[in-house]
Amino acid sequence: MGGDVGGQRVTEAVAGAVAVLGTVADRDWTAVKPAGMEWTVHETAFHICECLIGYAANLAGGAQDAYVPFEITLDEGTDNTGLLHVLDTGGALLAAAVRTAPREARAFHPYPFRSANREGFAAMGIAEVLLHTYDLARGLDIAYEPPAHLPEYVLTRIFPEVQPGPDPWRTLLWATGRGDLPGRAPRTEWRWSNNLVLPAERLTLQGVTPAAAAELAAGGDGGFAWVEDGPFEGTREAAGMTVKAYEAGVHRPEFGLFVLVRREDGRAIGGMGFHGAPDEDGRAEVGYDLAPSARGLGYATEALRALSEWALARADVHSLCATIEPDNAPSQRVIARAGFVRASVEEERAYGERETGLRLYVLTGPTA
Repeated sequence: MGGDVGGQRVTEAVAGAVAVLGTVADRDWTAVKPAGMEWTVHETAFHICECLIGYAANLAGGAQDAYVPFEITLDEGTDNTGLLHVLDTGGALLAAAVRTAPREARAFHPYPFRSANREGFAAMGIAEVLLHTYDLARGLDIAYEPPAHLPEYVLTRIFPEVQPGPDPWRTLLWATGRGDLPGRAPRTEWRWSNNLVLPAERLTLQGVTPAAAAELAAGGDGGFAWVEDGPFEGTREAAGMTVKAYEAGVHRPEFGLFVLVRREDGRAIGGMGFHGAPDEDGRAEVGYDLAPSARGLGYATEALRALSEWALARADVHSLCATIEPDNAPSQRVIARAGFVRASVEEERAYGERETGLRLYVLTGPTA
């Protein structure tokens, strides 16, 4: 995972688009509009160029609050071959920005959480190339289908709520309102979703994508730089739960797994997150797991406070809960310092915890 793979995937996507569009570069692209689109083929191809160069600029320049304020224009008289040269160049710029961006780099993108990391920018660039090349190919009546690993890269990074299907390309087309899938209603509205990052004083809580979760569950690093004794087993188990939820089509990324990353050195020290989306009563269960070397330093408390504050500010969350073994005194101290209180016997019975032997702790929002 990481910048090298993302850069390579951008290069592959752009090369495929340039190759297929180059076969019809002698046609008048200003006279053809793909079905259902307001832009001509020429305008759509130029839009891809704008996206690639804009994404490269934001990531390389570290833009934080808005796009880097510039526009690109074509020289008067630029033909289709010249436009494809700009497309190829835009791909090279984005690939280079993705490869060279530091692991912790994030830059502005408006949806949905106002930032993206290097993998997010790679996935967005690839999505623009694949989907709009498909649009252009339809308008020009030529065949186009990218290799499956390219739409899979996009789906597992910026479409975390979309249940995977046996054919990643058809799934991506369906997810963006461009095709049908058996058993799924047509999509008329869609947005991609970069991972959520929550700030804390000494840490950031970084949302784990389905791609990162799959790697963590399989024994890899998930694209994070871990302390020597991490990730611990609980984090890998939580990653496996994330993968199962994604495959079942019930994953909600903002209520998934977060990796805790130290600001001082960029090292991942543990995992924290939710066992799923809030239930009908607005209750969500939290869990956490730190590498042994990071314990006893207040990191878990700090992260849990940040996660709780974010969750309880939402309209769909009224309370948080956690279950802890009776003899796990360190975890009980963490939960208490974060403001959770021991549930009553009646509450434990209501939630079925009296039978498990676990202790239930609850944190209630101000309006619950």
